[in-house]
Amino acid sequence: MEKWFVTMKKADFNGIAAKYHISPILARLIRNRDVTEDAQIGSYLNGTDADLHDGMRMKDMDRAVEILKEKIQAHVPVRVIGDYDIDGVNASYILLEGLSGLGADVDADIPDRIRDGFGLNKMLIDKALEDGIDTIITCDNGIAAFDEIAYGKEHGLTIIVTDHHEIPYLETEEGRSYQMPPADAVVDPHRPDCEYPFKGLCGAAVAFKLVEALYRARKEDPGRIRHLMEHVAIATVGDVMDLQGENRIFVKTGLNMLKRTRNEGLKALIECTGVPSDRISAYHIGFVLGPCINASGRLDTAKRALALLNAKDAQEASRLAEELKELNDSRKDMTEQGVEQAVEMIENSALKEDKVLVVYLPDCHESIAGIIAGRIRERYYRPVFVLTSAEEGVKGSGRSIESYHMFEEMNRCRELFTRFGGHKLAAGLSLPEENVEVFRKRINELSRLTEEDLIEKVSIDMQLPIAYLSQKLVEELELLEPFGKGNSKPLFVEKNLRVISPRIVGKNQNVLKFQVEDARGLRMDAVYFGDVGACMEYMKHKSKMAFTYYPSVNEYMGRRSLQITVVHYR
Repeated sequence: MEKWFVTMKKADFNGIAAKYHISPILARLIRNRDVTEDAQIGSYLNGTDADLHDGMRMKDMDRAVEILKEKIQAHVPVRVIGDYDIDGVNASYILLEGLSGLGADVDADIPDRIRDGFGLNKMLIDKALEDGIDTIITCDNGIAAFDEIAYGKEHGLTIIVTDHHEIPYLETEEGRSYQMPPADAVVDPHRPDCEYPFKGLCGAAVAFKLVEALYRARKEDPGRIRHLMEHVAIATVGDVMDLQGENRIFVKTGLNMLKRTRNEGLKALIECTGVPSDRISAYHIGFVLGPCINASGRLDTAKRALALLNAKDAQEASRLAEELKELNDSRKDMTEQGVEQAVEMIENSALKEDKVLVVYLPDCHESIAGIIAGRIRERYYRPVFVLTSAEEGVKGSGRSIESYHMFEEMNRCRELFTRFGGHKLAAGLSLPEENVEVFRKRINELSRLTEEDLIEKVSIDMQLPIAYLSQKLVEELELLEPFGKGNSKPLFVEKNLRVISPRIVGKNQNVLKFQVEDARGLRMDAVYFGDVGACMEYMKHKSKMAFTYYPSVNEYMGRRSLQITVVHYR
C-alpha cells in the first residue's frame, strides 16, 4: 500500500513567478525541488556550462594534471582502465578522446565482467606491465582497489585514480578511518578532504573535469572537447545520478548536443533504436540507448560499446549498433525469466518475511543481477540483493530504497565479503557460497528498518483540478526538464473524478485508455501504463476515483489535444 502526501513547502510563489516570468504553479514546483535561493532558481531555469565549477577545486586534480602534462611531453604509453557499464565506457571514451587530442600515446582497457570482475585487478596490471605501459588512469573505478594499486606501484607504474564512488572506510573508536588507495593522485569528489562544492558527479563527469583542466593547463582551448559533454549526459542519466546542480546542466547541455551529434556510433544507435533525434530526452537515454550500451558489458564485452563510440565510419557504426541492440533484446528476455524465478522464490519461502531481501539465483547470469534486484525492489519496496553463482564463489548486486543506506549497512558486516562497494542506493559484492545464508540473516539482524520505512511514499507536488490544465502550462513544464532521479516529473493529484469508457489497447494490450470527468462535467482523455488489468478491474467497482497524474499534449493525425498520464490511482 502506498502513502500519498502532498508537498506543502512555503514560499512567495507570486513573487517568484513575477521575478522569473513564470506561473505561480511553476514557482511552486521549483520550490518543491528545494531550489530556493535566487542564484539557484536562476541556474535551475537558465543554467549553462558557464556555471559549472572549476575542476581544479577537486583534491589532487592539480597533481593529476601535472603528472599527465609530464607523461604527454615524454611520450610514454598511458592506459585508461574503465568499468564495463555505461558510465565507465563513456568515461573511458572521454579520457581517450581528450588525451589523444593533446598528442598522448594512450589506449584503453576495460575489465571483463565475469573473468575480471569490477574495477582494477592484478591481471589488468600485469597485462599493462607486459605491454610496456608507464601510467594507468582509472575512471569510474579504483577508489576501492587499495591492494591492486599498491601492487602496481611496487612494479613501477604511475597510477592516477578518477572515480565517484564512496571511499571505503573502517569504523573505529575515533570514528571512520578512510582507506585511500596509494595512487599518485586520487580524484574523487567523495574524498572527505575534497572541497569541491558538488559531490554528485558520475565517473564520466570526473573524467571530463580532468580533461578540461588538462587542456587549460596546457593553454589549449577547452572548447575543443566541449562536445564530450554529450557523453557526460549519457553517463549521468544511465548511471542514475541525481539530476541536480551540475548534473542538470551537463544533461541539459548534452541532450541538445545529442540532437546533432557528430559521433557516428551514437548516430547509428539513435537510428537503429528508433529514437526521435530531434526530441531526444533523458527517458530515451535511460530506457532505450543506455540499456544497449550496458548490454555489451553484461552479455559480451564492454569493449564493443567503446568500439561503437570510436567508430569512424557510418557502416562500421551501423553494424556495431545493431549488435548492441540484439544483445539488449536477449538481456530483456533473460531478465524476465530471472524476475519470475525471484518472485516465485520469495512468495514460496520465509524470504517474504525479511525486511532486506537476499535472493540467491545460482543459474542467473551475473550481469543482470542488478536489473533483477531493481525490479524486485519495485515490486516489494524493500532493499534487495540478488546473488548468482560465479567462477569464484558468489557475486551479486543490490538495489535499495530511500530509507536504507546500502553501502553503510554492508560495511557493518564487511567480514562476510571478499569484495564489495557502492553507495546509498546500489552496491556490488562478492562472497564465498557458504556465507550466503549467513549474509541474509546478518543483514536482516542489523537492519533498523521500520514498517513505516517499508511503505512507499508517493510525493505529490500539488492538487490541481483538470480545469487548470492547458497546452501553455504543458509547454511551461518543459522548463523543468530534464526529468529523472532527483528532479522528478511534476506529479499532480485530483479527487472525485468519474471514469468513462475504460478500454485496454495497444499491440501488447498494455495501455489503458479512458476519460475522466470532474464535478462540473469537464472531460479529459487519460492513459495508464501500469498493471492495466488490475486497474481496469478496480474501476469496475468505483463510481469516483482519485488519480495522481502529469499532463501532456497528445498529437494524432495533426490534431493536438490535452491528456493526462495517470501514475497512481485509488
